[in-house]
Amino acid sequence: MKRYNTLDNFFKTTFGKKIYKVSLDGGFTCPNRDGTLSRMGCIFCSEKGSGDFAGKRGDDIYNQIEEQLKLIEKKFPEGEVVAYFQNFTNTYGDVKYLREIYTKALSHPRVMGLAIATRPDCLGEDVLELLDELNKKYFLWVELGLQTINEEVAKRINRQYPLKTYVKATEELNKRNIKFVTHIIVGLPYEKEDDALETAIFSEKCGTWGVKIHLLHVLKNTILEEFYQKGEIKLQKKYEYVKKIVKILANLSYNIVIHRVTGDGNKNNLIGPLWSLNKRDVLNSIDKFMKEENIIQGVQKKE
Repeated sequence: MKRYNTLDNFFKTTFGKKIYKVSLDGGFTCPNRDGTLSRMGCIFCSEKGSGDFAGKRGDDIYNQIEEQLKLIEKKFPEGEVVAYFQNFTNTYGDVKYLREIYTKALSHPRVMGLAIATRPDCLGEDVLELLDELNKKYFLWVELGLQTINEEVAKRINRQYPLKTYVKATEELNKRNIKFVTHIIVGLPYEKEDDALETAIFSEKCGTWGVKIHLLHVLKNTILEEFYQKGEIKLQKKYEYVKKIVKILANLSYNIVIHRVTGDGNKNNLIGPLWSLNKRDVLNSIDKFMKEENIIQGVQKKE
């Protein structure tokens, strides 16, 4: 048993079974890339919009699901999945198109719900109405790329929206009882020691249903790579990262669903930290540290 409330645990306790996600590319871009806000994008974002393991861009959504299911066929030959629209900003488009691709995904017999990754500044009233409609019929959550509540760091990573925009988005989602997940990155340039912790605590206060905690990766062909080559950022050591993760978990209520505690950088594009490629070792290190220190999610260390 994990000492924190994993997504797998949530699925099994809520639906009584294991449920996988299949990552899809809806063909979107981002206002931070198309010139609406900027053409740089966030400095850490890959060429595929942080969806390096998603389906093939341009392929029919239904076909993408079929292809993704083939990849997990040996370990999950049958059973329900969540269709995860991952790349770029998956509410950044005409609402008619959004309805079309979401509906296409839900038409697959093995799809039981949707996960939609987006930005807090791309949730207009028409989009919220569509999400509200779908949420009343299907299992659904929305993912918001907050990364940090440190406004100065947010400017340095070129996030291109203020914290109040995230707060407003959470209020609108909460009002409609739409579950949302908050993305947090540990190791951002110029962040303070407890910035990620404070971001996690803040997101819980805003009503987040879950969190995704990422290790900052330096990937090829990103602006972050330029920072790294100039010596302007320091990569996290594994023990530093593990301690920060455990501290975050200790301070989040157990009802918060932990979707991720590390990253999955594409080994072909990863510059560092290279220790992150051994995901099992990172997860085991977190489990080991929590056990040794007698820590479980939401319960502070017992002296």
